[in-house]
This record gives sequence, structure tokens and C-alpha cells, in this order.
Amino acid sequence: MSIDFLKEAESLRPRLTEIRKALHRSPEIGDHEYRTAEILEAELDSLGIPHHRLLDTAIVARIDGKKPGKNSAIRSDIDALPVNEATGCDFASQNPGVMHACGHDVHMTSALGAAMILSAHREELCGSVSILFQPNEEGDGGADRMIKAGVLEGIDAVFGCHVDPALPAGHIGIKYGNFYAASATFKITVIGKSAHGAQRDKGIDSIEAACAIIPEALKIQGGVVSVGTIHAGTANNILAGTCEFTGIIRTYGTDERARMCRELEAVCVEAAGRFGAKCRCEITDSCPGIVNDNDALTSLAERTAREVLGDSRVDVIEKPLFISEDFGFFLMARTGCFYHVGAGCGYPLHSDHFLPVPEAFITASAVHAAVVMQYNKAKE
Repeated sequence: MSIDFLKEAESLRPRLTEIRKALHRSPEIGDHEYRTAEILEAELDSLGIPHHRLLDTAIVARIDGKKPGKNSAIRSDIDALPVNEATGCDFASQNPGVMHACGHDVHMTSALGAAMILSAHREELCGSVSILFQPNEEGDGGADRMIKAGVLEGIDAVFGCHVDPALPAGHIGIKYGNFYAASATFKITVIGKSAHGAQRDKGIDSIEAACAIIPEALKIQGGVVSVGTIHAGTANNILAGTCEFTGIIRTYGTDERARMCRELEAVCVEAAGRFGAKCRCEITDSCPGIVNDNDALTSLAERTAREVLGDSRVDVIEKPLFISEDFGFFLMARTGCFYHVGAGCGYPLHSDHFLPVPEAFITASAVHAAVVMQYNKAKE
């Protein structure tokens, strides 16, 4: 490999560190990433990389190489979470109640780092590389909306990454096949009949019915069912006429997701019926899961990462994960590969203490740039 990608990424450490700090200080909830977009656009302008807005806060940038080749894309999510930061770092969130607790600040910094390296090597770059800054990964799925807006037109393959607290700093994790779970969110409304607490026989207790439904729902096989909220009642001496609970289903593959959704609805209706209650089930497909189903491309990413980092810093992930991510929409529309980058910190994703170390964005910048350069010049 003629370019020392890791050395070049390391040379960018001071600049990338400041970018990461600026992004981390200004986290924004999905579809409201206006300041985030301004920071990203300013950096792209400084590099002379053309870009345009999409969906209000999405940004699409493009680096054209001087040689013919394929066209690839690097995707980074840009939204944050409704979490109060407790890291105590000197660049902590300045937006109360909002934090980059899932590492999207690192993802954005890595994409910009790769863009810097690629921009400096336009003479050697084949085809083109688009940088896709995607809003609202944590919410309703900005990936799907970007694709429907035509962001993948002319693009042959899409690559992306996620920080992983289970991996050491400076490591890349590669997974073949099923990687992330498909998911579906649900809102179940149990409809009973309100009555005075002293006359239970005149009502139908929706809370009692819901308390019978939930354990049965959690036992559904084939994936994971989680209940996250439950709301009911108006006073302590009145039977609740309705009880609503919400949650999420996660499983591997969309076919298994469809089966579990059907089973959840059947369980809810049957169990509610035993109490004389009715049940309204609102179940919505969410992320389709991430499947690295192109072994040749996954192998290309693995080989390239080993060339950039060395064998000891590339781990093959054996088991799929039950977490969800909307990058799967990109892999349903185009081929590509998704990989993990070591976060190097001792806290889990979404923790108020989650703070990946700088090596995460140095490593990802180098690997991103190397992978797309290798892909773009490779023959089919």
C-alpha cells in the first residue's frame, strides 16, 4: 500500500481533536442538528470539498479522484441522545439534557478525517467518494429518508462504522454476515373499564390485564422483546380504564421480525381477553438489521484494515449483536460493509459517562480512507 494511512491520520490528530471537541460540545437531537451541520460544512469548505444540504440537516459531500474507478460512500450519523452528560471532560456538552452518548461525534470526526486524507490524494484516488452525514439515526431512521431522496444515485457501495466499547482503542472489528438486529417498535393499549376501587367487580382492570400480558410477551422466542414504558391510571382509588406500554422487538432478519410481531399481537389479544379487556396493537417496523452479506467486500475491509493497522489490531467478531442501527437501509439498497472501531473507554453505549478516546477517530479515519480507495480501484 503506497500511502501510510495511519501515519497520515496521526498527523491530523491536533485538527481532528479540535473538531471532535467542537462537535461534542454542541450535540443536537435528531432532525435538529443545525449547529452540527454548520460545523461540518465549515470544515468541508476549508478542504475545498463541494457539498450540499439534504433533508434540512443532512450533508452530502463528494471528492472526485483523478483516475477512473468506482464510486463509493462513507456514512456518518450526526445526531445525539437525550442524556445529561456526566463525563466531566473539558469539552462536555453545552446543551443541557443532550449528549453524544453513542459516539456520533467520533463518527463525524472520522468521516472528516477520511475526507482530509482522500482530498490530499485526489491524484491517486479512482472514481469518487461521497461523505454522507446522516441525521436522526437514533430516531425515525434518517438513512431511509436519505435514500428515498436519491442520495445513493451513482454510488456503488457504502461503508460505515460504529464505536464499540468492547474493543480496545486502535482496533477494528469485522463481522461477516448477520451483524445487527432487525427491530420493530410497539405500543400496546389495553382497554378495560374504569370503576371505583371499592367495586372492582363493576370494572375491568387494564393494569391487571397488562401485568399478565407483559411477562408472556417477554417470553416470545426468536429474539428479544423489551418493554420500556408503561402508563396508566388517574388516581389511586380508581381502576384504570386503559393501560399503555411501549417497547421494542429485536431479532435477526426481517422474516423472523415479522413472525415475532405476529406472535406479539396474538399474545396481547389473547391475554387481554382473559380479563374481558380489549387490546389495540400498534407495531411499526424500524431498522432492518445490518447484514454484511457481501463476503468479498467484507474480506476487502478486513484485509485493508490489517494492512493499515497490523494483524494484532483487527478482530473478527464471531457473534451477531442485538443492538440496532439504521445503516442497514443502505446495505439493502447497495452493497457495502459496516465495521466496529474500538472506543477504548470503560462505559457502555448510551451511558452518561461514554467518551471514546482519540485513537478511535484516528483509527477510523485511516481505515475509512484506505477501504474506499481500495474498493474504488478494485476490479469486479
